[in-house]
Amino acid sequence: MIFLIKHKGCRFKSINHSSPWGNEDTAKILEILQKHDVHVTFFMTGGWVESYPDDVKAILAAGHDLGNHSENHKNMSQLSDEEKKEELMQVHTKVQELTGYDMFLFRPPYGDYDNAVVNVAKDCGYYTIQWDVDSLDWKDYGVDSIIKTVTQHKHLGNGSIILCHNGAKYTAQALDTLIATLKNEGYTFVPVSELIYKEGYHMNHEGRQIRN
Repeated sequence: MIFLIKHKGCRFKSINHSSPWGNEDTAKILEILQKHDVHVTFFMTGGWVESYPDDVKAILAAGHDLGNHSENHKNMSQLSDEEKKEELMQVHTKVQELTGYDMFLFRPPYGDYDNAVVNVAKDCGYYTIQWDVDSLDWKDYGVDSIIKTVTQHKHLGNGSIILCHNGAKYTAQALDTLIATLKNEGYTFVPVSELIYKEGYHMNHEGRQIRN
């Protein structure tokens, strides 16, 4: 799941929420997001789509982005170009057939990417997404740890992408306070599709989009 936030009239920040695990907290997460009128981006693997098709539909119906997290959650840079394409397009087809939605956002598993990964994704019609604030929710340190890690992160700022995981032990419990805290600091949230430039940009050394 990615949350994008906008600070006091500046550009956006984002939270990235992906789910290689189960779906036990999906309904609760969607409820909290609805409560705060926040829309985010859920990146999902092919296996998750197959296991929880009703959740995929519910996420889309609630107004969130559906994003591609690969078919099998492999290290993409270690695959051939043809294998990279298969990893992208297998889950793309599953989501398209299930919902009619054509995904165009890709978050590489483990944050593992290189120029070849980005170029193959582009050829498949995808924008490759990375985060700059990891909530570390996957380490199961607890609710307070998630909130502190995000809100006190050195990279937290205008245009950030925050990584959280649907299925991590404490994420759903931390989410309400996390969103409220960031809103109180002047941030608003948008999905990745509303954050990124789709044309007329170049990338700086940190991987950020810069208007030409």
